[in-house]
Amino acid sequence: MNILLIGATGKLGTAVHSALADRGHRILTVGRTAGDLRHDITDPDEITALYDAAHGAVGTLDAVVSAAGDVPYKPVAQMTPDDHLAAFRGKVLSQIELVRQGLTRVAERGSFTLITGVLGHDPIPLGSAASVANGAVDAFVRAAAVKIAPRRVNAVSPTLFTESVPDYGDFFPGVRPVDVADVAQAYVRSVEGSHTGRIFELS
Repeated sequence: MNILLIGATGKLGTAVHSALADRGHRILTVGRTAGDLRHDITDPDEITALYDAAHGAVGTLDAVVSAAGDVPYKPVAQMTPDDHLAAFRGKVLSQIELVRQGLTRVAERGSFTLITGVLGHDPIPLGSAASVANGAVDAFVRAAAVKIAPRRVNAVSPTLFTESVPDYGDFFPGVRPVDVADVAQAYVRSVEGSHTGRIFELS
């Protein structure tokens, strides 16, 4: 398959790239500052340019995979309207636009795999924006799946990565982490499987 991978150089994106490439897929990597293509998916015009560039590079895409989404972490009382807008643009609108614009760029039976997270249903202190964003992505996936068939859309919802425990473990007290390689396998399942409207939870 020809697969467009957004966020390919991050911790998760690197693992997803490896898992998909090991299975023989052709991966076109995307990042803001690194990758085969350099685009900021928080800007809808940049997403249009990204799809144009991807078509020029590999032709029709079989799958679009997102491993990128930024949200601010602050106490609720310190969150501002701009913080909430940043979370919406960084994780929700960006991924909605990947699907919306991708409907004419992805093969008829192609797929989209988005990133969400456990905080959508199991919040932590400082993570209200992430909880809202993840819940919105989950809802979008379920709703979009009804309308875009035979194309498919799913999301992967991980908890804290084992590899991130030294940096973020204190924010997730008592939470069992998951290896990023296991999260990457959920992406493989979404891309190669037949599910749609599914939230693959790893917690």
